[in-house]
Amino acid sequence: MKNERQFRKILLALNHFLTFFILVAFVISCCMMLFLSTFADSLDLELTNENLNSAAKITFLNVILLSLLFTIIDAVRRKLTVKRPVKRITEASQKIVQGDFSIRLQLQSTVWSDDSFNEIIECFNKMAEELSSVETLRTDFIANVSHEMKTPLAVIQNYGTLLQAPDLSEEKRIEYAKAITDSSRRLVDMMTNILKLNRLENQQIYLNTEEYDLGEQLCECLLQYENVWEDKNIGIETDIEDGLTVKADAELLSLVWNNLFSNAFKFTESGGTVSLSLASEDEFAVVKVRDTGCGISSDIGAHIFEKFYQGDTSHATQGNGLGLALVKRVVDIMQGEIGVESTLGEGTNFTVKIRR
Repeated sequence: MKNERQFRKILLALNHFLTFFILVAFVISCCMMLFLSTFADSLDLELTNENLNSAAKITFLNVILLSLLFTIIDAVRRKLTVKRPVKRITEASQKIVQGDFSIRLQLQSTVWSDDSFNEIIECFNKMAEELSSVETLRTDFIANVSHEMKTPLAVIQNYGTLLQAPDLSEEKRIEYAKAITDSSRRLVDMMTNILKLNRLENQQIYLNTEEYDLGEQLCECLLQYENVWEDKNIGIETDIEDGLTVKADAELLSLVWNNLFSNAFKFTESGGTVSLSLASEDEFAVVKVRDTGCGISSDIGAHIFEKFYQGDTSHATQGNGLGLALVKRVVDIMQGEIGVESTLGEGTNFTVKIRR
C-alpha cells in the first residue's frame, strides 16, 4: 500500500511537470518564432537552418527549466494550500473515529488560498460538536436509566427477601407484595416511556391524523383522574370552548394531556385546585393546565423537558422524569408550541398550542 502511494505521487508529479512543459513549450515556441521572424525582417536577415537549430535548442532548454521551476512552485503551493489542510482534516477525522469528539480545527489563513477549506473545517467542527453532544446525551441516558432502574430493583429485592420469612403475618405479606407490584409497575412504565420516546426521536411513529373535537378528548382524559382529585380533595375548574376541532393524531395528543394532568394532580396538595381551559387563537387551539402546587423555580423550569430530569425529588418515586420529555417531543412533531409559567409556592401553568 505504501509503495503504491509513492508510485502515485511520482505519477502525479510527472503529470504536473508534463502539463507545465506542454503549456510553457507552446507559449515560448510561439513567442520565439514571432520574435525571430520580426527580428529578421527588421534587419533584413535570412533565417538559416543553423540559426533555427541553435534557437530551438536554447528554447527547448528554457522550456525544461521553466517547466521544472513552475512544477516546484506549484508543488510548494499545493503543499501549503491543499495537502497541509487535508492532512489536518484527515488526522482530526481519525481522532473522531477513535472516539475523541473534543477535537476542533482552527481556520486556516486566507492569504494564500480561498475559503473553500475553511468551509469544510467549519462543517467538520459543527459535526464534531454534534457528535460530542450525542455522546454526552448517550452517556447521561445510560447513567440515568441505570440509576432509575436501581431503586425499584432494590425495592423488589429487599421486599422479596422479606417475603421469605416463615413467620410473616398476612398483613405484612400483602404490604410487601404491594410494594413489589408498585416497583414492577414503575419499571414497566419507565421502559414503555423509553420505547415511546425512542420511537418519537427516531421518527418511527407515523402520524394518524383525523379531525376530532379537542374539548371532548380533554374531558375524557381529565375524568380518568376523578378518583385522584376526590381522594386528595382537589377542586376542578374548566373553561372549554364548545365545538373546537383539530386535525391531529388523537393517540399522541392523549399522551400530552395525560402527562400534564398527572403532574398537576401529583404536585397539588389536598385542598388545592387544578384548572383546565381550551380556546381558539388564530390558527391555534390553546390548552392551559394550571395547578396550585409547589411551583418550580426558573432554573428548574429551564430543564423540565429534558429526559430523566426531576426538579422536585420529593415526588421522584411517583415518576421517572420522562413524561415531559415525551410531551415536548409530541408537541414538536405536531408543529405546535409548549410553554411553562410557574411561581414557587403558588403553582404552575402549562400552555400548549396545537395547530388546528
